[in-house]
Amino acid sequence: MKLSIIVPAFNEERTIVALLDAVRAVDLGRLGLEREVVVVSDGSTDATASLARAQPGVAVHELGVNRGKGAAVRHGIRHATGDLILIQDADLEYSVGDYPKLIHPIRRGDVDFTLGCRHVPGQRMRVMDEMRNVARIVNMAHWVFTWFFNVTYRTRLRDPFTMFKVFRTECLEGVTFVSDRFDFDWELTAKLVRLGYRPIEIPVEYDARSFHGGKKVRFFRDPPTWIAACLRFRFCALPRQGDLLAPQSAERRDQIARRRGELVSDRHSDAMEG
Repeated sequence: MKLSIIVPAFNEERTIVALLDAVRAVDLGRLGLEREVVVVSDGSTDATASLARAQPGVAVHELGVNRGKGAAVRHGIRHATGDLILIQDADLEYSVGDYPKLIHPIRRGDVDFTLGCRHVPGQRMRVMDEMRNVARIVNMAHWVFTWFFNVTYRTRLRDPFTMFKVFRTECLEGVTFVSDRFDFDWELTAKLVRLGYRPIEIPVEYDARSFHGGKKVRFFRDPPTWIAACLRFRFCALPRQGDLLAPQSAERRDQIARRRGELVSDRHSDAMEG
């Protein structure tokens, strides 16, 4: 099997080489996986693309203008050839050392979709010593948005919009994605949940960088798009256009159908208990 590691990057010349060195150092052979690294430079105006292109075994795609993380990931998905897809930010907030524990449940066949959960009970998710009040606000907002997502989709996730996701490429068969910015993280989880995939959340190392350190989420621009995405993708149609991947095998379709049936049954049981 092959693992496609998609790295969206916008002006990450300070971290891209260290990130790619770390990615190549992960021993995927013991997981029975080949490696494919796809870097998508999202209209970067610095040396991100040229530095990535100089690294061995890395495919680099450049978008002419900065469109957002979602657009970069969608572009990467279209060019990925692996059986599994892992989304890896280029800013070193997430540790590549967590790859094995995110991948193992999928390789064992337990699930098709895992989330790298940034929340560890009893610990603050984001620690920004130079912006402590901002960190408190952001941490509190996380729980508000998580509650909103869980109520909307009837899930019990702690970090549904983590950027650290791994899934079988088959999960995306025929699914169309449209989000350009950070609302893509909401869209991906929302649509896969609606299709019957129940992710396992696995605690991962997370070293949040500050806004001074290059964090690109914008307080007043992005949160409204997340709320809109949560509602939009809860009620939108899920076209099965087959424009991304080949049709699934009959056996795989049966497995997915069983998962959807289990999800419906669980929801019915929850409703009866409520």
